[in-house]
Amino acid sequence: MTEAGAVEPAHQEAAAPLRGGDRFFRWGPYGLLALSAALTAATRSELMTGGEAVAAAVLGAAALVLQLWWGRAVRTAPGPGPLGAVYYVTRTVLAGVLTLLNPFCALYAVAGYFDAARRLPERWVRAGLLTTAATMAGSQSGGLPPGAPVGWLIFAALFLLNAWMVLYFARLAQKEDENARAREDTIAELGRTNARLEQALEENAGLHAQLLLQAREAGISDERRRLAAEIHDTLAQGLTGIITQLRAASDSESHEAARSHLGLAGELARESLAQARRSVQNLAPRELEHDALPAALEKATDAWARSAGVRADFTVTGAAEPLHAEVEATLLRIAQEALTNVGRHACATRAGVTLSYMGDEVTLDVRDDGRGFDAHAVRERPGTHGGFGLGGMRARAERLAGTVEVETEPGGGTAVCARVPLVRHDD
Repeated sequence: MTEAGAVEPAHQEAAAPLRGGDRFFRWGPYGLLALSAALTAATRSELMTGGEAVAAAVLGAAALVLQLWWGRAVRTAPGPGPLGAVYYVTRTVLAGVLTLLNPFCALYAVAGYFDAARRLPERWVRAGLLTTAATMAGSQSGGLPPGAPVGWLIFAALFLLNAWMVLYFARLAQKEDENARAREDTIAELGRTNARLEQALEENAGLHAQLLLQAREAGISDERRRLAAEIHDTLAQGLTGIITQLRAASDSESHEAARSHLGLAGELARESLAQARRSVQNLAPRELEHDALPAALEKATDAWARSAGVRADFTVTGAAEPLHAEVEATLLRIAQEALTNVGRHACATRAGVTLSYMGDEVTLDVRDDGRGFDAHAVRERPGTHGGFGLGGMRARAERLAGTVEVETEPGGGTAVCARVPLVRHDD
């Protein structure tokens, strides 16, 4: 046995119906022995004495008995081992002696070329082949022993030729066996790999279904967050502005001032309604419909300044260039939310908005000189200074692989800095 479950060729002779090659190894020696016997009988008077003929007949009968014994032994105790070695050695000796009596008996010795690797241990195979080559060389040189020095030279030359040929072809057969085993191993490995691939495909199909479900849930969650942020940035800010203007109108002593505040409140209401409709439809902010980001930010800053009654300056640094629509919308919403927070909480007298184009990123800074706050004490929840607005600003920036940082301290004003990758507009 070479591996668990593997059967050597000789095992196969008894374990399975005989195939073409197995039939040759089973019945071939009988045929070679019969052919040798026929040629020996035909040349008996020319090549053999009476005593040699009797000896050849006895040895031929012994060879037949050996073949019959081996035919039974290979069925009851198959495989290379002691019995196979005894059979091969005995047959080789009988064939050698028969060849001494008649050169045509070397035909029986030919079987030694074919089954040496099947019957002998690996370390004995070469010796068996060389012994068979010596028998064949003796037959080809006219019989053994050679009768003259020239005969020995001829025998030696023929032996070297036979030995080289048999060892060369044995080496080729060995390489072919190694290649066959390598192919079998490769095929087996490919089978195992295919099995693993099939298992991986089944697992991937399950993962794909899970990912589709998660993507759907993530899309729903993301759309909810988008709508929440848009509502906060449009309706909530607009309603806050309307309440501020209505409160200012009710507190105004002059009729003209009240009318001005009421007009601003109406304008904010119309703008908030339009922004709400655009948010539901997932359209770009109305401010960016006809203006690029710098112009839209400048207008938004001026509008906030008029509404809040706070001086606000807008500045652009670097070479302005068209940005992707999502980048422009994100920065505009962050600026609007930051200014809204200034109006609600800062009690500032001055604010500044700066848009900077910096190579591979674009930054937005919103600063005020208000009362500031303790950033470490602020929690990201509605109703605090950080509030939903700061969390919303960070969420917007993170969707673009950006960041939002806040620098503030009590009494020292506040600076909000948003950084996002500079993604140019697709033409």
